[in-house]
Amino acid sequence: MNTLDRFRLDGRTLLITGGSQGLGREMALACADAGADVVLIGRSRQTLDSTAREIEERGSQAYPVVGDVSRPEDCEKLSQSILSQHQIDILINNVGGRRINVPLEEQTLAQWQQILDLNLTSMFLLTRDVGGRLKAEGREGTIINIASISGLVANANIGGISYEVAKAAAIQFTRAAAVQWAKDKIRVNAICPGGFMTEPNQKWAKENPEVIEKFSKMIPIGSYGAPEDIGPLVVYLASNASSYMTGATVVLDGGYTLC
Repeated sequence: MNTLDRFRLDGRTLLITGGSQGLGREMALACADAGADVVLIGRSRQTLDSTAREIEERGSQAYPVVGDVSRPEDCEKLSQSILSQHQIDILINNVGGRRINVPLEEQTLAQWQQILDLNLTSMFLLTRDVGGRLKAEGREGTIINIASISGLVANANIGGISYEVAKAAAIQFTRAAAVQWAKDKIRVNAICPGGFMTEPNQKWAKENPEVIEKFSKMIPIGSYGAPEDIGPLVVYLASNASSYMTGATVVLDGGYTLC
């Protein structure tokens, strides 16, 4: 097998949350380019169907699923339903977001729980179910958790610190799960993206232009990342090319956390 062949994902099925837009869409398309079929979970039928068409244009099968994994009860139902229909080899826990800009002293318990459920509880539930199924069936598999540089640094002048807490927890969750399942050949790694001008960040830029401008000036490489920049890294982590890598956290931020 040559080097490039190790990056192929033929015969494997990916499950990705938040897979119809932004970084999730780019990750789904990249894995489809490498040969994987893709089960997409998202809240919008329109964007799901659009991304599904792009996947099928690449010669892979796409299975769009409308659902909101931020609600734990719904997430568990979706997980079990998908696993009853598909043999999942790769899981990308991508869904997440800050969603609120509230000072710590004003944040309610309901807001705190909402952000943790979105960014962390969904990750736990899907990892538990997919990883548990892989282990029970004696199959190798790969889990990729999308954390954030906000799990490594504290963001000044942005409220809603439940987001930072959830992303920091996601990094440690990745490490702990990787250790538990290493002997079972189930690899668990994390990616910490920095600034990417996705749809949510475009909205954030309009509402908080001064924060976006300041952040941009602090990126050594000089600009925000393009969403498609994350695709090749995901293919690497999902494929046999990274077969000796587990429990790692890969930072993709243009050098922001170096300063």
